[in-house]
Amino acid sequence: MKTQSQAADISMKSAAVIAGVSLLLMAVLAPVANFSILQILIVPDNAAETVNNITANIGAFRMAIVLFLAVAVLDIVVAWSLYIFLKPQNKSLSLLTGWLRVVYATIFLVAATHLINVLQLLSGADYLSAFTNSQLQTQAMLSITAFNQGWEFGLIIFGFHLLLLGYLLLKAGYMRKILGILILLAGLGYIIDGAGKILLPDYNLSISMFTFIGEVILIFWLLIAGRKLTVTQ
Repeated sequence: MKTQSQAADISMKSAAVIAGVSLLLMAVLAPVANFSILQILIVPDNAAETVNNITANIGAFRMAIVLFLAVAVLDIVVAWSLYIFLKPQNKSLSLLTGWLRVVYATIFLVAATHLINVLQLLSGADYLSAFTNSQLQTQAMLSITAFNQGWEFGLIIFGFHLLLLGYLLLKAGYMRKILGILILLAGLGYIIDGAGKILLPDYNLSISMFTFIGEVILIFWLLIAGRKLTVTQ
């Protein structure tokens, strides 16, 4: 017989849907913020043109920051819901998996503050008159670079999160083993890319661009099959 606290707890089916919806929203918001806004405004190795682009599209730049913050919050929601979803399989390992995603989300949030710093540099505040335009442009470009590098470092942690997640999916009798294997490959892709950029100055591969397919499949599995589970918690 369930106690009152147990009865009020969220079910695995609900956790699957929450995780799936959150991941789907992230899959839309993150590319919009990064590829449709930020990467269009940034001109590599040209701080002046980059700052001019941001100044001329300051509203879009602010929107990108808001979308990135929303993605970080959704990451925390996903960490919580996946913990509940996988808790019957292995409570302690599921908790560690969730915490790794929270750590990644925290690193990403800290990295995003560098974009807010760009807004401050371009605000035209009186105290900024001590800097020349060239210096302000260089500082803005350094902040954007710091954001990208912080995000890339966080993706290494995210890769380890996916390794544990893939392992749990492999062991769960209510999941397709191929999905666990694909998530493991996705995790390895992020780790290899992240470590490569740190260890090799000329690293220009992007393995994760080919191994992320498991993440996409997981979204739709959670939304379609996850809500139909009959596993006893």
